[in-house]
Amino acid sequence: MTKEATEGNQLTRKLGLFPVSSIVVANMIGAGIFTTSGLLMKDLLHPGVMLGLWVIGGLIALCGALSYGELGAAMPRAGGEYVFLSRLFHPVIGFLSGWVSFFVGFSAPIAASAIGFSEYLARAWPEFFRPGLLPAESEPAILKKACAILVIFGFTYLHTRGLELGAKIQNALTVLKVGLIVILVAAGLFSGKGDPANFVAAGEYTLDFGGVKTLGLALMWIMFAYSGWNASAYIGSEIKDPEKNLPRSLIIGTGIVVVLYLGLNAFYVYSLSPAEMAGVISIGGLAAGKLFGTAAECVISVMIAFALFSSLSAFVIIGPRVYYAMARDGVFFRSMAKVDARHGVPSRSIWLQGAIAVVMVLFGTFDQLLTYMGFSLGIFPILAVIGLFKLRRSGLGRIKLPGFPLAPAIYIVFGTLILVLSFLERPVESSIAAATVLIGIPVYVLFKKYGAG
Repeated sequence: MTKEATEGNQLTRKLGLFPVSSIVVANMIGAGIFTTSGLLMKDLLHPGVMLGLWVIGGLIALCGALSYGELGAAMPRAGGEYVFLSRLFHPVIGFLSGWVSFFVGFSAPIAASAIGFSEYLARAWPEFFRPGLLPAESEPAILKKACAILVIFGFTYLHTRGLELGAKIQNALTVLKVGLIVILVAAGLFSGKGDPANFVAAGEYTLDFGGVKTLGLALMWIMFAYSGWNASAYIGSEIKDPEKNLPRSLIIGTGIVVVLYLGLNAFYVYSLSPAEMAGVISIGGLAAGKLFGTAAECVISVMIAFALFSSLSAFVIIGPRVYYAMARDGVFFRSMAKVDARHGVPSRSIWLQGAIAVVMVLFGTFDQLLTYMGFSLGIFPILAVIGLFKLRRSGLGRIKLPGFPLAPAIYIVFGTLILVLSFLERPVESSIAAATVLIGIPVYVLFKKYGAG
């Protein structure tokens, strides 16, 4: 075992480029791409503007991936932003990022993915959720929540059995998911059954203040769909040759997802007019049904459920490494730093995250979780990318990736504009997200003063 594994984290470097890139792809492709385009079209009513925003979102994510590649190579430890911000700025900033990750970054997406999985499974096989064992008016809702909870427990247990087993299953899920998306896009775009006129079937978009705020909110939802571009930075302690594989995994994984997202959105627009898309959450099923018939709608619903299954698994892998790193630094419950001697994973952190996700399933809805996450997930990556400038000045970086200083500057400027415009458009949800961050300050003080038992 290496000195780093013994002294730094007790986690060993087992993951090569392919499984780490797979985790990035799986973490990114989830609920967002299969739910947001119809909601975006409701406000934009302009396919060209919507597609342009997806391109801009992809470029922003790639700029973030380039920045995190340097940060992760310099600090290849479990924890992601928690480690970056604690070392580059102040431990309290790092703690707040981990605090937000605990509730918003991972537990909430796990809950949202599990709920989405059960919802799309119910769309494909509604009779499965109506066996007649409970009152008819409440039976589907109860069984969908039960299904979501079982999925969370199943993957939580799986990933306590060891990282290598979990990574192998994650690789298989991701390859199959990407293959299904490629087949869907290719079959749809080359079917000849859609209407190319849909790409220009829109009126002029008005760029007044209201229109600009709408663009900001739309980009926030799109960046939620792209969230996960930084996934491998959270498992830096378990990546082989992190100076090479960590930045490569971020860039490769993000690049693959950008191409897939643009293809899926082109498929949606080719299949449906702006009016048909507007406000539809299950946009993938509707598009497939329009081109290939009602049977295809069932198949695509299963595919989307499967995609959410895969992203849920990736969240279960990544999140506990943040709480584990915090616990080792004495700013979280010390028991969360315990690594299972047999399987080599932070099993207590994994189970705690699963429990929080289950509570969110019981008391939250899919829409509520998505709204809450959108604003929260944009704050600390901006601070981490700002930290790249400090890292460069310090001379402690191990590699220098292309694009500096333009790439981090683009990410910082666009990320800040998105947060400001989104706050102006949705002040209530944004304020709740900001309050979650601020509550972490007295919690940090308590941990530092009284310790974490």
